Amino acid sequence: MHRTWAIVEREMRRFSKSPMMIVMSMIFPLMQLVVLGYAFGGNVKHLKLAIVDQDHGVPAVKVRELASAVSSGARTVDLLDYTDSGQALTDLRNGVVNGVLTIPPDFSRRVLTNNAPRVALISDNTDTFVSASLGATVGGFISQMNAPETPVRVVGGAGLDIVEVYPYVPYIQYLLPGSITMSIFMMVMIGGGIIFIDDKARGLHEGYLVTPITKLELVAGFNISGTIKAVLAGAAITVIGSIIAGVPSPLDPVRLLRMMLVISITAFALISLMFLLMVRVSDPLMPRMMFGLLNTVLYFPSGAVYPQQGFPNWMHVIAVVDPFTYSVHAFKSLLLKNTGFSAIAGDVAYLLVFSVIAMTAATALFKRTL
Repeated sequence: MHRTWAIVEREMRRFSKSPMMIVMSMIFPLMQLVVLGYAFGGNVKHLKLAIVDQDHGVPAVKVRELASAVSSGARTVDLLDYTDSGQALTDLRNGVVNGVLTIPPDFSRRVLTNNAPRVALISDNTDTFVSASLGATVGGFISQMNAPETPVRVVGGAGLDIVEVYPYVPYIQYLLPGSITMSIFMMVMIGGGIIFIDDKARGLHEGYLVTPITKLELVAGFNISGTIKAVLAGAAITVIGSIIAGVPSPLDPVRLLRMMLVISITAFALISLMFLLMVRVSDPLMPRMMFGLLNTVLYFPSGAVYPQQGFPNWMHVIAVVDPFTYSVHAFKSLLLKNTGFSAIAGDVAYLLVFSVIAMTAATALFKRTL
């Protein structure tokens, strides 16, 4: 093993002399966590809702009052009064407003006679998030209007009580496991794959080929050094990201110990995969071209950004074999649920098996000749 550790020592010395590479490999996942976490995780507010009141009766006034209460309270919508429905629809198409709430002329009469009163919400459904938020907001205060003024003493219908097992999880916390995995992947890509190809392009690897070091020792040395680099990046992002995201008890020693285990196994699995992909590559441009492709193919199907239950069948196939999937699931279990090893045993087992298969294949493909 002393020859393997000699390779590890050499790679770590090179790594320590590239501080900017270390910094950049950590800045990108943190920026991704903060920007995506707050860009996608916040509640939609200040949607411009045009109100065209063609009735002006007492029930119509009540609808407007309820809308004003939502506007001044939750601030989900900002109300704009229109007298011309045609102008309101034109502004909707031009993006001036996000929705048009039309109260028809016979609304009050139908309310007073219990004759199926209706209002119309016309929304710009090119943005499904805005359209759904507007629909839920308007539907909420219309339901409030329909509620009986005198509460019913005995409720005959079935009810639903929702009990949440865990505290509220903001999107930035939901995104943190994927950011940790991404930081490991970036360090593996930069500190493992690209450096190895650059060595081959410069002819530095030829020095290894004239030594008695075996193929397994060479591959193990590169993989162990890459794992150490990725573990350092993953550990830093875990602590810093947990503090930024507001994870409860971010420095809990037991959870950190479990996290370090998963980080180490994930790092070894990804460096084994990277070495397998790069073992026969000589063009230094290839790993840089592959970075964007691998980032997309591995990161997004893993469920780091969106639940896998919403994926089409072909993406489920990718997710099943994707090591990111099991890493993200393990990190979510530990960070968001603070579970034990029983919840992540399957993830750890898959990553270990994946590492062995990838490293074995990389060793078999490694060439001892030029």
